[in-house]
Amino acid sequence: MAQEKFDCIIVGAGPAGLSAGYTLAKAGLSAVIIERGDYPGAKTVMGGILYSQAIGEIIPDFYKEAPLERPITEQRVMVLTGESSLQLGYKTKEFAQAPYNSFSVLRAQFDGWFAQKVDQAGVMVIPKTVVDTVLKENNRVVGIQTEQGETLYGDCVLACDGINSLLSQKAGLHQEWQPQDVALAVKEVLTLPKEKIQDRFNLENNQGCAIEFMGTISKGMTGIGFLYTNKESISLGIGCLLSDYQKSLIKPYDLIEEVKSHPAIKRFIDGAKTEEYLAHLIPEGGFYRLPPLYTDGMLVCGDAALLVNSIHREGSNLAMKSGVLAAQTVIEAKGRKDFSSKTLSSYKKRLQKSFVIQDLKKYRKMPQLLHTRNELFSRYPQLASEIAAELLRVDGRPKAEKEKKIIKKIFETHSLCGWGKMLFDFWRATR
Repeated sequence: MAQEKFDCIIVGAGPAGLSAGYTLAKAGLSAVIIERGDYPGAKTVMGGILYSQAIGEIIPDFYKEAPLERPITEQRVMVLTGESSLQLGYKTKEFAQAPYNSFSVLRAQFDGWFAQKVDQAGVMVIPKTVVDTVLKENNRVVGIQTEQGETLYGDCVLACDGINSLLSQKAGLHQEWQPQDVALAVKEVLTLPKEKIQDRFNLENNQGCAIEFMGTISKGMTGIGFLYTNKESISLGIGCLLSDYQKSLIKPYDLIEEVKSHPAIKRFIDGAKTEEYLAHLIPEGGFYRLPPLYTDGMLVCGDAALLVNSIHREGSNLAMKSGVLAAQTVIEAKGRKDFSSKTLSSYKKRLQKSFVIQDLKKYRKMPQLLHTRNELFSRYPQLASEIAAELLRVDGRPKAEKEKKIIKKIFETHSLCGWGKMLFDFWRATR
C-alpha cells in the first residue's frame, strides 16, 4: 500500500464509511476503505434495527438481496417496574410492504453484504489494518499511516472509525468524550426457533416486532433497553450512561441478567440460548456536544461525529446519510481541485439542511434534561405502575375512594406547580 494515492481515504467500514465509498465509486472517484476488524461488521455493534430510507437512497432495491432478518411491523414500548409492566403498541401491515420502514438485522451479515456491493462498485476494502495517525503537510491532512508503517495518500480523509475515533483525535478535532456524553450498551443475541418467536410475539409469516423498555429496570440510571426479533434469534440489550455506571458501580452484565429475569422479558426468551454477548459505546451527547466536522483535507462522519439521535434510537441511518453527504462534498471539492477547510465546510451545510442536524437540534436540550430528571427512571415509572394497579384492581372499594388515593399519590410526588414545571421542561426541550 506504500505511497499509493487516492481521491479519498475512508477509515472505518461501518454504515458511514461504506455509504461514502459507494457514493464516491458511483461518481467515478477512486477510494479505499481501511477497516481494523477481520472483516466489515466484525467489530460493529448496534441494537439491530436498520431504517430503510437511508440505505434505500443509496441502493434502492437493497431489500431484495440484502441479508435482512424481519421487517418490523409492530413497535411496542414498555415501562418496567419490579415484576410489573405497562405497555403501548402500534402494529400495521403497511410496514410489511415495500419500500418497508425498517428491518431487524445482524450487522456482521449486513455489513459484509454492503461491503461486497462497495467492492463491486470499485472501492478497495482493506481489513485487519489499524490506522495509527494522519499525515499532514502545511497543517493539511494528506493521508494516513498504519501501525505497520505503511502510508496512503489522498486528497481527502474521512474519519468513519466510530465513537472512539482516534483519527479525529490525532487530527486535533476533539478531545476524548466525557462519561456523560456516551452510553454503554450491552447486548445478547439469543437463539430461538422461528416458530416460538412467531408464537410468543404473535407474528405472521416473517414479520418482526421491536420492543423498547425503560423504568426502574435501569436501577435509577439514565437508560433504555431493547428487544428485537430476528428470524431465529432475539437481540436483547440495555444501555445506560457511562457516568451513571461509574457512580452506581453496577456491572453491565449484572444489569442485563436482571433484565432477562423480569417477567415481561423472560416469557419472550425462555429456553433461548446465548449465542453472542457484545458491548458498545453509543454517543448520547446530542447537538451541543458535536465536534468540529471538518478541517483541511478531512471530514468526520457517523458515530465519530456523535451523529446519533438518542431520543428516537436512530444511529445507522444518520451515519449513512452523513457518509453520503461527506462523499458529495468530496466530489464537489474534487471538481474545484480544492480540499481546503473552506471548501469542505459545505459538508456541515449539507448536514444542516438534512434531517440529521435538524433532528439533533430539535432535541438539543433533551440530553441535559434526562441527566437531571433521575425520577424518570425511578419514581415516575413506579408511580405509573401504582396508578395502573389501583385502577385495575377490583376489590370492592368505591371508585371515588380509589380516585382520591391516586390523586394523593400524584401530589405526594410533586405539587401542581411541580408537575406543571416538569411538563413545561419537556415541552421546551423539544422546541
